[in-house]
Amino acid sequence: FDPRYSSNGHFYVHYSSDSPRRSVVSRFKVEEAGDPRADAGSELVIMEIPQPYKNHNGGQLAFGPDGMLYISLGDGGLGGDPQGNGQDRGTLLGSILRIDVSQASPQEPYRVPEDNPFAGVSGAREEIWAYGFRNPWRFSFDRQSGDLWVGDVGQNSFEEIDLVAKGGNYGWNILEGNHCFQPKTDCDPSETEPPVVEYGSDRGCSVIGGSVYLGRAIPSLIGTYLYGDFYSGEMLGLNYHDGETIGDFLLAETGFRITSFGVDAAGEIYVLSEDGAIYLLVPVASNLQSA
Repeated sequence: FDPRYSSNGHFYVHYSSDSPRRSVVSRFKVEEAGDPRADAGSELVIMEIPQPYKNHNGGQLAFGPDGMLYISLGDGGLGGDPQGNGQDRGTLLGSILRIDVSQASPQEPYRVPEDNPFAGVSGAREEIWAYGFRNPWRFSFDRQSGDLWVGDVGQNSFEEIDLVAKGGNYGWNILEGNHCFQPKTDCDPSETEPPVVEYGSDRGCSVIGGSVYLGRAIPSLIGTYLYGDFYSGEMLGLNYHDGETIGDFLLAETGFRITSFGVDAAGEIYVLSEDGAIYLLVPVASNLQSA
């Protein structure tokens, strides 16, 4: 939703299209004040990104605390990033983007903020905020600190959670988690940022980035970053302080495939499943309440 949604009725979507295959970011608006139905004819295409393969075409949209629109894009798909998009700042793929849509129009759907890390850098896409991602399917901002958390899905061996900084390189496809991927040995990680947490395929194989819990229903979790794994159905938590992970633990075995997380105005967290159900996290041991 636009930061000024209550007055302008604008909201944004990130979807996959074909002929040609591409990812599309568009703005829509509601029918009229007080009517929450979308006006299907109001689409303003903000950005179209060509996709070379049929996987890793999804991603997330979120407005940051700075009012800018952030967009996550996978590396273009197939296996192992054959085009090297993760380390190529000349493509939008494999990156988190940051753009200004506050004055979007058909003539100028977005602007590049002047303080983007690669603004004015020859050979780099100026929209890039951070790069080196394989499939950053879900990300979120800590509403108190403004920190940007990303869950980046690994290839075959390691999943990772990243705390993303301006201009950071998060390693793919040099690294998968903290481990050499290409080449398999003697890679150089010196110009990359390590993940906050990684876990192996023995624990799960498709990380789903979540959110920092700031609700009031479960006081013991306040300030904990919650995330999950699609295949295992595990919901996990980690505590991070002063640059150090001080706890990474299992919260629940949900029994379903987690696809996403959501947060309401009160800071309470919702968990979405592959079968379309939405669950509210409540303070009952090993129990999720279906909404």
